[in-house]
Amino acid sequence: MFPNDPAGQPAVYTVSDLTAYIRAVLESNENLIDIWVSGEISNLSQPKSGHVYFTLKDINASLRCVIWREQAWRLKGALRDGMAVEAHGSISVYEQGGQYQLYVDGLRAAGEGLLYQEFLRLKAALEAEGLFDAARKRPLPPLPSVIGIVTSPTGAALQDMLNTLRARYPLARVVLAPAAVQGEDAPLQIVDALRKLNDRIHPDVIIMARGGGSLEDLWAFNDERVVRAVAASQAPVISGVGHETDFTLTDFAADLRAPTPTGAAVLAAPDIADLQAGLQGLALQLQQGARERLAAFSLELTTAAHRLERQSPAWRVRQGRQHLDDLSQRLYLSAVHDLKSRKSHLANLVERLANLDPVRVLRRGYALIQDAKGALITTIKQVKLGQEINVQIADGSLDAQVQHISEKDRKGTA
Repeated sequence: MFPNDPAGQPAVYTVSDLTAYIRAVLESNENLIDIWVSGEISNLSQPKSGHVYFTLKDINASLRCVIWREQAWRLKGALRDGMAVEAHGSISVYEQGGQYQLYVDGLRAAGEGLLYQEFLRLKAALEAEGLFDAARKRPLPPLPSVIGIVTSPTGAALQDMLNTLRARYPLARVVLAPAAVQGEDAPLQIVDALRKLNDRIHPDVIIMARGGGSLEDLWAFNDERVVRAVAASQAPVISGVGHETDFTLTDFAADLRAPTPTGAAVLAAPDIADLQAGLQGLALQLQQGARERLAAFSLELTTAAHRLERQSPAWRVRQGRQHLDDLSQRLYLSAVHDLKSRKSHLANLVERLANLDPVRVLRRGYALIQDAKGALITTIKQVKLGQEINVQIADGSLDAQVQHISEKDRKGTA
């Protein structure tokens, strides 16, 4: 309560003070700061600022709502007037307008809260049975011959998948098992379509798909009967239900989940361009391998031919001839070398003999001295003073008489 003034009269407050007080009261109430409110959207406004403004109403009342830009971009799907929703947020006051309003931080279609609880309950039960175990997942065939599709024959998802499969892998045969993908009859039709594909067509892989929608729109793929049929399918199943942010129990039971129906088609079939590139690569490897094998065979054949040639008499005769030529050449070279050596030795002997010729010695200024009897005088002890001697030089001889005799001392001087 607002206090009175000192005179006991009620205090008078400004509109701003009163509004601020009301705002403080609302924002301190635990029941109003975390609340879900259901109603129908009206007066929807989405200005360029990114904030969202609308009125949430039912038969008897209306409530202004605001979604700030930071939360607005996280909204799933587009809002429209007349949409029944459940909004989560807190109650406060817009002071300038003097209005209380709900500041929304979460929004879902009406009834999704109960559906989501059922989703969590059923997911836990089936998970406990092991229907979602990774060990149950089967690999997809790399080159499927037959691809089965379970979807609505009138939906855009079917055309998207067919166009994708036709462009990526036109070799596969595509079989459609039509079924409703929304509404009360959808679960039984989906189960029946799966059964017919497995029993009659025996496809290599099955795609289950539909476009995006609310949790209620996709609920057929959370049906327990559908989930069990997917888990029991003989062929591997790819789930392509909704958009990338949508999850159904079928996604968990399937062998592989795709973010969209088109993504499921991409996962189901290889790209023929990649296959062609792979074939070209294999062809190049085959050619290279063949060339290497031929080269190896050619080398082996050449080696065998050489071995065979070495065993033939003609090859041995040629080898013998070559050996004989080699020996002849070596003998010739040996004889030439020996002859040269002998000539050199003979020339050396001749030179040595020539050097011993007394005439050559005399020509260098030496002389031969003989006594009267012709004996060669080599020492002073053989002659006496006055003795007649004969001196032979290079170009003649001289008769002489010994006039003086001198003996060399030990130092070599006379």
